[in-house]
Amino acid sequence: MADADASKSLSGLLSGLLSGIAQKVYHDNSDITEELLKKELYPELSPDEFRALHEKMKGLLKSIASADMDHAQLEAFLTAQTKKRGGGGVSIEEAAALSRFWKSQRVRVRESLLAQSRWEPGLRGVSWRVDLQTAASQGEAALGGPVALMELELGRAGQDSEFLCLEFDEAKVNQVLKKMADIQESVDGIVHRT
Repeated sequence: MADADASKSLSGLLSGLLSGIAQKVYHDNSDITEELLKKELYPELSPDEFRALHEKMKGLLKSIASADMDHAQLEAFLTAQTKKRGGGGVSIEEAAALSRFWKSQRVRVRESLLAQSRWEPGLRGVSWRVDLQTAASQGEAALGGPVALMELELGRAGQDSEFLCLEFDEAKVNQVLKKMADIQESVDGIVHRT
């Protein structure tokens, strides 16, 4: 019975550590510090021992989160980690705590990572049209070439949209199209290299 209690206690401590790491790294909670976690969860460990445990669990959690591992990937990853030799791996208890934590927090961590990766303000919508200027009366020549009008709807999460209206003549439209083609070429080059 003592082993079961010790295992539950270790599991609870590891869960607390993982929750603390997630709060700091993924949810921007500046109140959570490494010192606070050590003091609250592992006061008996030396600073070096705690730092090593903290960095190991943080690194594992970042690996799991950056790959957005599903259940099968997580189990394969943790199995491989438990088989590592020389102190680089994890114990069965640590693997179990990581597995439980990820199963319960995957959605929240993923949403946080997505929110951190978004540019603000974001583009919510685009509308455009092309206007042709015509003569004021039948005998007069047209006043100019076509004009492209573009309206961008921009906004931050939870705020009302702002609108930006742009006007382009034919030369500016061609410049924008050329720049977009250059960007697409660069993206394609990066994608095909990886």
